[in-house]
Amino acid sequence: MSRGARIAAILSTVAALTAVVLRLEGRVWWCACGGWSPWAGNIWSEHASQHLFDPYSFTHVLHGFVFSGFLLWLFPRSSREWRLLGAVVIEAMWEVAENSPAVIDRYRATTMALGYEGDSILNSVGDVLACAIGVLLAQRWGVRISLIVFVLVEGLLLVWIRDNLTLNVLMLIAPIEAIKQWQGG
Repeated sequence: MSRGARIAAILSTVAALTAVVLRLEGRVWWCACGGWSPWAGNIWSEHASQHLFDPYSFTHVLHGFVFSGFLLWLFPRSSREWRLLGAVVIEAMWEVAENSPAVIDRYRATTMALGYEGDSILNSVGDVLACAIGVLLAQRWGVRISLIVFVLVEGLLLVWIRDNLTLNVLMLIAPIEAIKQWQGG
């Protein structure tokens, strides 16, 4: 089996298992709006986290950078495919946890996502795919370019949507009211 076929098999299997678990937990397949656009760019609308991709998809690419580096550090002799699998499994587990009632409530209480109701299943699958893209890019680019791109994407998201991966983690762990107010516009 070629490397590309192995990667496709890994992604397909993890994405399918993630979708099954999320569906068993009661998540909706797609945006209730009925529209089939793969992209929803307005994070303040009911479409946020309901379509295949949204501005937060870029943070999931960054997850791939972080997980790739972490797994390379932790398992320096592991193959690229095993690190990809590890990162995608971690991302899939995060998607399941992120869509649990406890984490949804935490997002509502501590972040700018006041009306957040969780991701649709296809958005979660898109997030897993975005993470895999991040891993593959990090593996291709190496540490230096990945760090530069990470900082650039974080800055772009900060200007564009007043949120990014760093703020998202900070606000979940140790919320700061001033940041929440600034993010709310």
